[in-house]
Amino acid sequence: MPSVHDINRTLLTPLRAALYDWNDVDVQQVLETLCAPDAVFHCCHPFGDQIGPRAFFENVLTPLRTAWPDAERRDWLVMAGEDEHGQNWVGCGGHYVGTFAGPLLDIPPSGHLVHMRFHEYYRIVDGKVAEMQMIWDLPEVMMQVGAWPMSPSLGAEIFIPGPAAEDGLNRPDRSEVESNASRDLIVDMLNHMKRHPSQGGPEVMEMARFWHENMTWYGPAGIGTCRGIRGFRNWHQIPFLSGMPDRGQYLDEITYHFFGDGPYAAVTGWPDMVQTVTHDGWLGIAPSGKKITMRSLDFWRIADGRIRENWVMVDMLDAYRQLGVDVFRRLREFNKARVPGRVPFPVGDA
Repeated sequence: MPSVHDINRTLLTPLRAALYDWNDVDVQQVLETLCAPDAVFHCCHPFGDQIGPRAFFENVLTPLRTAWPDAERRDWLVMAGEDEHGQNWVGCGGHYVGTFAGPLLDIPPSGHLVHMRFHEYYRIVDGKVAEMQMIWDLPEVMMQVGAWPMSPSLGAEIFIPGPAAEDGLNRPDRSEVESNASRDLIVDMLNHMKRHPSQGGPEVMEMARFWHENMTWYGPAGIGTCRGIRGFRNWHQIPFLSGMPDRGQYLDEITYHFFGDGPYAAVTGWPDMVQTVTHDGWLGIAPSGKKITMRSLDFWRIADGRIRENWVMVDMLDAYRQLGVDVFRRLREFNKARVPGRVPFPVGDA
């Protein structure tokens, strides 16, 4: 007999299929069937919160479809589980791809294939989506068309692959023992990570105990991807902690949602990080002494008791916003010499 988590994972199949063979009528019908009428859609900046499936369709999905008329969704990971609060979640990771035929949020079109990673978390109550948390990697799109107006990434900017184990969509029957062990490993790892720098040097994190030496950390565009523990330290962690050494110290201000599914684990929160930008600053922004929150939707894959892959999505544009930087205003200034509008040839249904 399938578990509730297997049922919840299957619940998302019609939506994933409708967004692959994108037909607006079908997508709307699936959303209306799948979601509670008052479902809350927490979307990355600048979309903001949307109440109800119709608002999500009109204000988030429609602008993407208008800009990419042949847009399609491609998932490479779907997982489900129960968090520490007794709530049931489904997490999806993948890409939207399509031909960039018209402007998207003032990002100028290229006329070429473009891709955008997404992480989405759905909270399921009585067989309906009651809440969704979603981050699209919009900076990734800006970079592909040469329109990124902020500082360059320290990590590598690549097309993010799905799990190397090739089991992101189809896995053996769920094991609650393995699922719980994966979740507990991540919680233990993060507790150790928070010890540095307030309780000592890098050694207090015991990273080699938790992370495989050939791990890959797939960061959001604007930070980039890092290979191995040294790569992770050099291209993300050291700059991050140099600018925000008080991270992990405000646990009473956030709510985590950890859940596991076989060799995979996930965490979400809206937000799930709080820290103050001081010392060396971050992302090329001078330190302001400003306390900010961050939204991060993360997946991990465990192999032989250690983390082999970690997909991280941060709402980078919201972080910039809190630091007083309007990335979209800079985008418009940066690209004002480009001719606005759609490409002069038909694409998809356009």
